[in-house]
Amino acid sequence: MTEPRVPRRRRFVVCEPRHFAVQYAINPWMSTDRPVDVIRALDQWQALVDTYRAHGHTVDTVAPVPGLPDMVFAANCAVVVGGRVLGSLFHAPERRPESVPFEAWFKTEGFEVHHPESVCEGEGDLVPAGRWILAGTGFRTTPEAHREAQEFFGVPVISLTLVDPYFYHLDTALFVLDDGDGDGDGDGDGNIAYYPGAFSPGSREVLERLYPDAVVATRADAMAFGLNSVSDGRHVFIAPEARELADRLAGLGYVPVPVDLSEFHKAGGGIKCCTQEIREIRS
Repeated sequence: MTEPRVPRRRRFVVCEPRHFAVQYAINPWMSTDRPVDVIRALDQWQALVDTYRAHGHTVDTVAPVPGLPDMVFAANCAVVVGGRVLGSLFHAPERRPESVPFEAWFKTEGFEVHHPESVCEGEGDLVPAGRWILAGTGFRTTPEAHREAQEFFGVPVISLTLVDPYFYHLDTALFVLDDGDGDGDGDGDGNIAYYPGAFSPGSREVLERLYPDAVVATRADAMAFGLNSVSDGRHVFIAPEARELADRLAGLGYVPVPVDLSEFHKAGGGIKCCTQEIREIRS
C-alpha cells in the first residue's frame, strides 16, 4: 500500500498576462499566425492562482509591463534559493527587459539579487531539487551560467544537455515531484518525472543514476506540457491533457490537480512556466 504523500506549503511568484501575446517566434511552439485570446488567458491564469491558494500556498504578484508579452512566464526570470536570487539574462533580445522588473521586485522584498553574466533563463533551466540544482543547457541557458549558479548559491549543480527543440527549457522536460525536504515520507533526495527523449544519452544516464525510481513520461504527455507541472509533494498541478502521466502519479500516491493553461501553450509555456517558486535547498 502506498504511503500517503505529505504536501509542503510553497511560496509562488506570478505575473498577470495582461499583455500576453505571440509577437515573435523563439521556439517551435510559437507562431504569429496563431492569435492569443487574452481574455481566456487571463481566466486560465486566474484559475491557476486560485487553485494554488485553495491548496494552502502563498502567491505573490509582480506587475506586468506593457510591451513585454512573455513576462507572464515568471519562472524564466529568476532562481531563488535560501534568500538569494539569481536573475536572468535571456538568450532572445526580445525578452531581456523582463529581468528588470523581477529583480526590482525581489530587491524590494529584501532578497540578495545577482544579475548573471552568462545567458541564464531562471527556473526554466535551473531546477532546485533537494540538495542540488538540476541545470539544462543546449538551447537557452549556457554551461557558464551553471558554473555561475554553483558559485553564487554554493550548492552542487548537475548539468544536463537538452537535444529536442520542443523541450527547449529543462522545465518542459522534467519536474520535481518531491525534493527530500524532510516531510517524513522517506523519499531521501526526492524524486522527479521526466521525458528521456529530451536529453542527450549521457544526461539520461545521469538521471537514471540520480533517480532510479523516477517517473518516466511518454512523448505524448511531454508534448501536452505534462512535465511543465508543479508539485507540492502531494498535489501535482498538471495539464489535463497529460492523462497517462496523471494516472501513473495517482497510482504512486500523488494527487493530480488538472489546471488548463492551453492558451499559454501557443507560446511554449504552461503551469510551471507561469510559476516562480521561492524555495530552500536542504544541506
